[in-house]
Amino acid sequence: MALYRTYRPSAFGEVRGQEHVVSVLEAATKNGKIAHAYLFAGGRGTGKTSMARILAHALGTQGQDIYEMDAASNRGIDEIRELRDGVSTLPFASTYKFYIIDEAHALTKDAWGALLKTLEEPPSHVIFVLATTELDRVPETIISRCQVFNFKKPSHETLKAHALDIAKKEGASLTPAGAELVALMGEGSFRDTLGILQKVLTISADGVLTEEEVARVVGAPSSQVVNEFLEALAKKDIERAVAAFHAAVAAGSEPRVFILLVLAKVRGILLLRFAPKMEAGLASQFSEDDLALLKQWAGKEGASINSALLSELIGALLETQRAPLPQIPLELALYRALGEA
Repeated sequence: MALYRTYRPSAFGEVRGQEHVVSVLEAATKNGKIAHAYLFAGGRGTGKTSMARILAHALGTQGQDIYEMDAASNRGIDEIRELRDGVSTLPFASTYKFYIIDEAHALTKDAWGALLKTLEEPPSHVIFVLATTELDRVPETIISRCQVFNFKKPSHETLKAHALDIAKKEGASLTPAGAELVALMGEGSFRDTLGILQKVLTISADGVLTEEEVARVVGAPSSQVVNEFLEALAKKDIERAVAAFHAAVAAGSEPRVFILLVLAKVRGILLLRFAPKMEAGLASQFSEDDLALLKQWAGKEGASINSALLSELIGALLETQRAPLPQIPLELALYRALGEA
């Protein structure tokens, strides 16, 4: 079974990174102040569906009275009409019939209209939880009838701690540097983080998960290659920077992953330059050697590594997936940020 399913939280106390949601829902269940409809909005893998299931079980809802629907696959009015017909019947063995509609934003206009009628006057024995990654696509008429919770992306430190914890439970030893890379590649998603960790566990022969093994799985360049690229940026040597990038790609690095790792270090450089008191926090993210280099480039020697470059790198990261060649966005970012013309 996938790690994210095996270690999915099953109680409020097991949820990480969503304390603002847990505190309200936990109090509501204890005080009996339950809304008839909730809307959970947030990025993928942030725990929306898991939280819905936890809420259902906290209310004593048995499995046969919990209904889950993936709106991305069942988005039409016929499915909603069938749901609406089922709402009128009493639960089998629970106080509530609990409906979880995942990817709710995918519902059609007609389906929303049919669901709205149920949300306006729901039976007292029914609770809805709508989960969406795109709140802007949910009609205002629906939002106004739900209690809305925004799920935050888990922090880098939360993902790192989660990866270390799960690796230990799986009988493996994840090195701190390996955990850093797993968390970074997870990009704010518990599910993606554990997906990466599972791949690394698969290829590891001795149960010791190093940064090199993680890098091999996700197509990441070595720290040395990224530092060579940053040194070229510091010296405004576009030719050398482009060459380092192309060498990394030729060696198997994914362009998007390369940019993500560069972004993490450029951000670190700028934090050390403008918020030096954050050095202690950065020390837990980078090796001692890497941190020494970042501090060096935070000074005059790295003046060309600035906010304009950071902005260009972010743009390159966002454009990489839809570019005709994935190398182009970073190349263009370098020309804009470091070129004279």
